[in-house]
Amino acid sequence: NEVIMDFAYSEKTRELCLRVQNFMDDHIVPRNKQWHEEVEAGKYPVSFMEDLKALAKSEGLWNLFLPGLKDDEPGTRLSNMEYAPLAEIMGRLMWASEVFNCNAPDTGNMELLHMFASPAQREQWLNPLLEGEIRSAFVMTEPDVPSSDATNVQTLIKRDGDDYVINGRKWFITNAAHPNCKLLILMGKTDPDAATHQQQSMVLIPIDTPGVDIVRNITVLNHFAPEGHCEIVFRDVRVPVANLLGEEGQGFMLAQARLGPGRIHHCMRSIGQSELALELMCERAQERKAFGKYLHEFSNVADDIAESRIEIDQARLLVLKTAWMIDEVGAKAARKEISMIKALVPKMQCKITDRAMQVFGAMGLSPDTPLPDLYSWARAIRYADGPDEVHLRGVARLEIRASAENLGQAARYLTLPDRL
Repeated sequence: NEVIMDFAYSEKTRELCLRVQNFMDDHIVPRNKQWHEEVEAGKYPVSFMEDLKALAKSEGLWNLFLPGLKDDEPGTRLSNMEYAPLAEIMGRLMWASEVFNCNAPDTGNMELLHMFASPAQREQWLNPLLEGEIRSAFVMTEPDVPSSDATNVQTLIKRDGDDYVINGRKWFITNAAHPNCKLLILMGKTDPDAATHQQQSMVLIPIDTPGVDIVRNITVLNHFAPEGHCEIVFRDVRVPVANLLGEEGQGFMLAQARLGPGRIHHCMRSIGQSELALELMCERAQERKAFGKYLHEFSNVADDIAESRIEIDQARLLVLKTAWMIDEVGAKAARKEISMIKALVPKMQCKITDRAMQVFGAMGLSPDTPLPDLYSWARAIRYADGPDEVHLRGVARLEIRASAENLGQAARYLTLPDRL
């Protein structure tokens, strides 16, 4: 059966885009300088964040990322296709998504809890997250193993009576330094002797549990993130068995369920950040002269501008197709497209931001522009939720599998001479 994809945004989406853009213009962008000044002064969360969150919530611009919202849960239920342009608008400022309670890693954690939490876990953790009262972290990556393959995690979760005891070391744990971070969702091994993909489980750990040691907030390309990319050591951390998320041995499956939507959200925000980099590049190229000509009059700068527009629009179309597929057939069936955008979009953002920095000259390396932050983040998310190589490998495997099912079909187009 022929399936037709409609590229037009719905009236509902266009109206929400206008409302989110107006909110950004009226309340968020004017406070960007103050946000940076307060963070640099060590004031975090910044003084106005809770007021902005309350305002966004009162205007119905809240929890826009979660398609499965129930009627009694705060937020607007949108499809992934409907959410995509909204995430793009929010993503233009690195800190803006939190205002709408649409910030990573809380979005992925809320999706995970929404799908798998027990009633008691929903009451204790999901409801406060949906209300924006607390924040959370997802604790998977480890320094001693290649965590791009989640089966490698070594942190042990051992049953001891009615408790689990956790021991291990994790790092680059986003959000763990945020003062409002109350929950750690940790992935470790409950049964190292089980089948490879049934060894892992997830447990919910209150961040103030004895034995949880936040060692340091690791800078990324010398960029300091106030919410943190932390190294954490777990020494005999004890939590009740009731803190198990889902069932024992489901950890790998839960991680895959969480990462699919998380990856596409990253890509949506990256499109917005790439648009901002291109806009800055175009404005700079029109106001700056060198050798008697405006920068955009030089062919290499003009080519960079044109290439950037082409690359952004190509990437956006693939991201929208992926969002549409998740809505229509689910994240599992769209796994090739999810890997494709995850391998494509961060590299695109790196390239476009680098071009913009070059047009700005030395100023492009300074905190006077958002470009260093955009570049650092683009480079970092080439690792986050799986490095480029893993996603490329996955796409290649699926292509080879599809080819093997029709092996020899393409060879019909060859024009080789007859063999003797």
